[in-house]
Amino acid sequence: MIINVNVKPPFIKLEQFLKFSGACETGGEAKMAIQNGYVQVNGEVCTMRGKKITDGDIIELDEQQYKCCMK
Repeated sequence: MIINVNVKPPFIKLEQFLKFSGACETGGEAKMAIQNGYVQVNGEVCTMRGKKITDGDIIELDEQQYKCCMK
């Protein structure tokens, strides 16, 4: 199941998205998940904390998918 996450345009950074969506409880947890290669963006492992997430991007962590939806 994909969880839709509404964010303000034009983008949100990956680390911020993980915290905002509730996928990670803290920034430190988000940072470690990204650095350890546990996060996928649109089906590809992403290790860039500052990656810009835009409308329609699918982020996956721990077999849970989150879709970025711009308001």
